[in-house]
Amino acid sequence: MRFLGIDLGSREVKIVLMEDGALLERKKVGTMRFYRDYCGFDGKVSVDLEKLDLGRIDRAVSTGYGKNNSDLKSFTPINEIKAHVYGAIHQTGLKDFILLDIGGQDVKIVKVEKGVSTDLDLNEKCAASCGRYLENMANVLEIPVREMSRHWERPVDLNSTCAVFSESELIGKIAEGVAMERLCAGVNHSLYKRLRPLLCNFRGNSLVMAGGVAKNPAIRKYLSNDYPEIVSVEDPQFNGAIGCCVYAEKVLEGRR
Repeated sequence: MRFLGIDLGSREVKIVLMEDGALLERKKVGTMRFYRDYCGFDGKVSVDLEKLDLGRIDRAVSTGYGKNNSDLKSFTPINEIKAHVYGAIHQTGLKDFILLDIGGQDVKIVKVEKGVSTDLDLNEKCAASCGRYLENMANVLEIPVREMSRHWERPVDLNSTCAVFSESELIGKIAEGVAMERLCAGVNHSLYKRLRPLLCNFRGNSLVMAGGVAKNPAIRKYLSNDYPEIVSVEDPQFNGAIGCCVYAEKVLEGRR
């Protein structure tokens, strides 16, 4: 059986094709381009599978950003938490962990015990603890996000709690002549400081990181002070789409 999983993100749509638990293909498409070039609308958004050029599809599952942006025609919709938990279990083999997913515009924290979600917290209202914040600050510094994410030592203090005001504060530090390495570390540490209050109620031995910010070594370095084990899944940005495929195989097919 070949399963298609689509995760409709705020910035990008992640697409995964799996068969017998193996990942056959994965691709990312900008969200606007996905709807414009691969979809139609007839009372409900429909995906032109031929344009995706993935071959035979036996079952398709979708998830996504926002409750009204996950249900595609001919797809079985599941919520983001379920998709990401299934994806994390599949990619790590763990059954007990804290899942931290930092996306472009939201943060999800889920406590998983014996393979079941037992607690969760979401931040969907403030961009200052999300991937978009890092992108904006990297633009201010005029360097790639990947380069900025390499720095964690001697971070300059950035205390603004608002993403917009943080940009002005960062510009002020640039004008003061603060070294680029400390500016980069300051940006990374400021995001970490916003994550800590969200994580304080989620203790455990293993923190599984997913989402684009899972690739940020500075954030992983800071979080290693709070958790004995930091687990970065192989495909952090595709975790939700992988979870859709795993759900299709283990749950939907299991009901037949």
